[in-house]
Amino acid sequence: MAGKLHWLGVIRGRFLLLALTCVALGIAAALQTRDLDGGFVVDALLVLLGALAAHAGVNALNEYSDYRSGLDLQTRRTPFSGGSGTLVAQPQYVEVAQWLGLGAVGLTTAIGLYFLVRQPALVWSLAPLGAVGLALVLAYTPWLTRRPWLCLLAPGLGFGPLMVLGTQVVLAGQISLSAALLSLVPFCLCNNLLLLNQFPDIEADRSVGRLTLPMLLGRAGAVQVLGVQWLLAFAGLLVCVLAGWLPAGAAAGLLCALPALRAWRLLRRDADDLECLLPAMGLNVAVSVLTPLLMAVGMLVAG
Repeated sequence: MAGKLHWLGVIRGRFLLLALTCVALGIAAALQTRDLDGGFVVDALLVLLGALAAHAGVNALNEYSDYRSGLDLQTRRTPFSGGSGTLVAQPQYVEVAQWLGLGAVGLTTAIGLYFLVRQPALVWSLAPLGAVGLALVLAYTPWLTRRPWLCLLAPGLGFGPLMVLGTQVVLAGQISLSAALLSLVPFCLCNNLLLLNQFPDIEADRSVGRLTLPMLLGRAGAVQVLGVQWLLAFAGLLVCVLAGWLPAGAAAGLLCALPALRAWRLLRRDADDLECLLPAMGLNVAVSVLTPLLMAVGMLVAG
């Protein structure tokens, strides 16, 4: 059976952990204002399914678009970037990737509509978040990748404020200041995740008309943007915890500041050298995935 499902590679399954950890942070924020019960668990699982479907959908649509444009045939693939290579190896699944992506986005939309129908009072908070999220999914590859600053901010917006706050709205019926502040951490980290993954693809992206930040600023300039966002994420988290604006348990996310610093130092040494770039990309993935998870676990343990 596994051999017959290899086309599922277009959803880049191992990277879906990012959606899981960002939803976990939203769940932890919701539990600050709502008690855990059976209804909460069911709703949380539905939210998680919607988030995973959205992430899988954008991945599949990105693979479809990158193959159709010819980008996948030129990309310098790494373990962390350049797509899964599924369609390069098996081009007969191109249309399957498109329909899989659209179906996954449709599932996310259906789950959002279910919550709106069940809780009409959420329309003014949940509907705008859902509409922006849907626009990001559909516009990212064909439109945002040609606008470097918007392309920089889109991933963080999707995984940070939209995913974290959307989870809290559905589960707790409100958006709190603490959740808004919490969401800024994955906002900065997920911006950096996609930004660094663009480093090996500069020439390939240029060949299909994209304009990314490493192309606009050069790798050295983009490294400075990475450093600023890592600083904002971890210094901001520390300040907010010390000021009492965030639960003390959220400080567990600061454990990832050291690997982020290590990645930045590697990139400062030589962002063009694969011996520096690949370890930094690995650290970047780990920081982006683990920081919201550690924050969520810390908040839940600290109560």
